[in-house]
Amino acid sequence: MNELKGLIDCHTHTHFSPDADAEPVQMVERAIKLGLEAYAITDHCECNRWYGIDYYNAEPNEHDTYGFRNDFDKSLDCVTKLKERYSDKINLICGIELGQATHDFDIADKAVEDKRLDFIIGSMHELPKRPDFCFIKYENYSDSEIDKLLENYFLELLKLCKWGKFDILGHLTYTLRYIEGEYGLKTDISKYDDIIEECFKVIIQNSKGIEVNTSGLRQKYGKPFPDFKYINLYRDLGGEIISLGSDAHRVSDLGKGIAECGELVKRAGFKYLAYFKKHKPEFVRMD
Repeated sequence: MNELKGLIDCHTHTHFSPDADAEPVQMVERAIKLGLEAYAITDHCECNRWYGIDYYNAEPNEHDTYGFRNDFDKSLDCVTKLKERYSDKINLICGIELGQATHDFDIADKAVEDKRLDFIIGSMHELPKRPDFCFIKYENYSDSEIDKLLENYFLELLKLCKWGKFDILGHLTYTLRYIEGEYGLKTDISKYDDIIEECFKVIIQNSKGIEVNTSGLRQKYGKPFPDFKYINLYRDLGGEIISLGSDAHRVSDLGKGIAECGELVKRAGFKYLAYFKKHKPEFVRMD
């Protein structure tokens, strides 16, 4: 097929993530068929639910999954073996999507030290003592409450960026997948541009990068996370490390939107995409 020759997909999930059902081998085989230059498996590792539910003395509910420590180890073990098995066919990267590092820095520090890891996406799916943004009932929120929620989200991202023990900042505008995409509520996130700019400055100073997450293109939102404005801002501030990820949770979504977003980052002035091996960026020139 070679549809994505010379491109990368560095954000995907397998059945080691609770919200995915993809078999790792099938994902790797699909990546090979697509002709990807580099491909990363980055299963979820939520720092605020690393241990079992009893440890947190929490009430069970239909949304939250606990015990990420177990699947973290299983995912890394599996991908490490697949790297060896497919070493002559694809540049396979062993990664994680590290969620909510700011909620438990001790756990986050422990996770990122694992020597099997090539690559870490730093993400924020929920605020402290709040549900994941995907489970919030935004119809019950006033405009001012949504504004405060977004402000707190970007402030938490800034806290994450200052901690900085990741390689790429994941889906900067994740919250809009639900607020604008699923609920159709218009927001003006330019109110938080000063916080976002500070996030970018911290990332750039520490030689970290940002992800352009393509999943919004196949969802109601209709745009990547982040969109062109913030890709361009990162570039204008001197950012050079940019990665692409489909956020695929099933085989059929692997690589979707990658070609389109490759063109988008080129329009912003980028000539290279970045993937990571042992936390060091490797650059792929885009034709």
